[in-house]
This record gives sequence, structure tokens and C-alpha cells, in this order.
Amino acid sequence: MASYGTIPTSSSPGPATNLEYLSRAKERIKEGLGTRRPWKLMFNIRSINFPGNLSEAISRVRTNVAYFRMNYAIIVLFVLFLSLLWHPISLIVFIVMMAAWLFLYFLRDEPIVVFSRTIDDRVVLIVLGVLTIVFLLLTHATLNILVSVLIGVVIILVHATLRRTDDLYDEESAALMTGTGPSSSS
Repeated sequence: MASYGTIPTSSSPGPATNLEYLSRAKERIKEGLGTRRPWKLMFNIRSINFPGNLSEAISRVRTNVAYFRMNYAIIVLFVLFLSLLWHPISLIVFIVMMAAWLFLYFLRDEPIVVFSRTIDDRVVLIVLGVLTIVFLLLTHATLNILVSVLIGVVIILVHATLRRTDDLYDEESAALMTGTGPSSSS
């Protein structure tokens, strides 16, 4: 009966640490997606028209890419995901590499230490980029990947050229002034 107090409690900090890690990961994902603009705003049919000239088209592309960058990234990744459905090995490699990117680059708080040496973020970025390209090339879906990324870029350029930019910051400013913007939501 006296042995009840001798049960080691080293396992209790583990779940708390895991929960903290998961909550930090969730916060970082929310922060990253926080710059995602509402799809309704992005595809507002009243804001679609042809630009008057080339300089206006270039200005629209620059503004829209800066404003809708997270939405555009989601679109390209979705097109890439759809194209890899017919290449299951490539899809598995893609998902594994996305997980590696999340855990080794985007979601980590502390620098990576290997053999008592701190690895710079640029090195991690380069290594992950090279590994992603090499592994996807080894799956023999290179043409499929290039075509799907090209399709995603064309979709983005068409949208960014046709989407007027005069209402983007006005709606954001009005939402922030009335307290209905993303900064007031919890």
C-alpha cells in the first residue's frame, strides 16, 4: 500500500508538452491562414472586368498577388493535389514532404541542432527544397507536376488580371473600422 506514492510521474509532462506543441502548431497555422482572404471577396463577380491597358494589368497582378497570396497558394496546392490523385506514389511523397516542411520549417520554435551544431534556417530551406524536388522527380511524375503548377499559375494570372483592385483595401479598412474585420474575431 505504501508503493502508491512511488509511481513515476515522468509521463505526465509528455502529454502536456504534446498539447502545448499542438496548440502552438494550431496557432501558427491560424496565423498563416489569417492572411487568407474570404473566397467571397476573391470571387466577387462585380469586381471582374478587363484592364484598360498593359500597365493597369501589371498593377492589378502585383496588387492581387500581394493581397490574395495565401488564397493563390491554396489554389496551386489544390491543383497539384488533384493532379497527383492519378499518381498515388507521388501523392504519398507529396504528403510526406508537406509534413516534413510543416514540422522542420514552418512549425518549429527552436533551431534544429545536429551533433551539437545549430542548423541555419536557410540550410533547412535549401535541403527541404532539394529533397522535395528530388523525391518528386524520382516518382516519374515530373511532367504531371510541371503541368499542374503551370495550370495553377495560369489560373492565378487570369484571376489577378481580371480582378479589380480598387475595392480591396476599402473593404478591409471598413471592416477594421467597424470592428468586423479579422483582427476583432477570436
